[in-house]
Amino acid sequence: MPAILEVKELVKKYGDFTAVKGVSFDIQEGEIFSLLGPNGAGKTTTISMLSTLYIPTGGDAAIGGHSVTKEPMAVRNIIGVVPQDLALYEDLTARENLVFWGQMYGLSGKTLNSRVDEVLEQIGLADRAKERVKAYSGGMKRRVNIGVGLLHKPRLLFMDEPTVGIDPQSRRAILDSVKDLNKQGMTVLYTTHYMEEAAELSDRVGIIDHGELIALGTQAELTRQVGENETLLLHIGEDEDAEALAKSLKGIPGVLQATATDHEVSVIAREAEEILAPVVTKANERGIKINSIDIREPNLEAVFLHLTGRALRD
Repeated sequence: MPAILEVKELVKKYGDFTAVKGVSFDIQEGEIFSLLGPNGAGKTTTISMLSTLYIPTGGDAAIGGHSVTKEPMAVRNIIGVVPQDLALYEDLTARENLVFWGQMYGLSGKTLNSRVDEVLEQIGLADRAKERVKAYSGGMKRRVNIGVGLLHKPRLLFMDEPTVGIDPQSRRAILDSVKDLNKQGMTVLYTTHYMEEAAELSDRVGIIDHGELIALGTQAELTRQVGENETLLLHIGEDEDAEALAKSLKGIPGVLQATATDHEVSVIAREAEEILAPVVTKANERGIKINSIDIREPNLEAVFLHLTGRALRD
């Protein structure tokens, strides 16, 4: 079966700065594919080119067999877009927002009203459809934003960081909605900087950093890149020097890598339990208090740390 999306050497430059550097990947029909990377990695720029909002500086992509550079209107009929920024009118109700955007997609009459009803059920807001959006929580607004992208029944849905800035309960609802949509046959390209989201949702993951796709595969394929290594995650206080602790740990036998980020230090080792005692001793020697410690088996965050030498949340 041909891929619904084929990206070939996509490039985007802004003057001397290259935001996306020759990215290539494909997505099969019915797949959830995640682009995982930190803020500023090039995820939104890539989505913007694929959705025909930005013109690529180089390369091309085909969606449903149509070129994003040569056939943008044909591409727009195939895709739905859920942008990172809310595209809603807060003085309108949820229903009025969906009707407005449905008209922008060319829907009208009974077809439009029926489709709005269906989408309101899909996003779980049918009982609050007549309330103005400005009265909604952040998570509810995000769900309306998703609904806008679903109105014209796209074959491929782009979702750009849809859970940024919302509470855990709303985040859970959105992740469940993505999985439900996929079960109904929707193909999804999902961008995130949360390793947990990519791990839960994705059939395959592309790890992107500084505009380059540095790894691509299933979670099992990606985690094999760090072998059987484990990650020791040290949670320290806000006033503690995480960078200094990370540097001091690199000389401990068995420590493969140590990286500081925010109030945490990530330590990669073959056996996390074997280095636990010397790591705690080193922290005590430097007068650094460790609040708690987690041991994690190989995961996507460990892959990113292994490939880049820094934590995903940097």
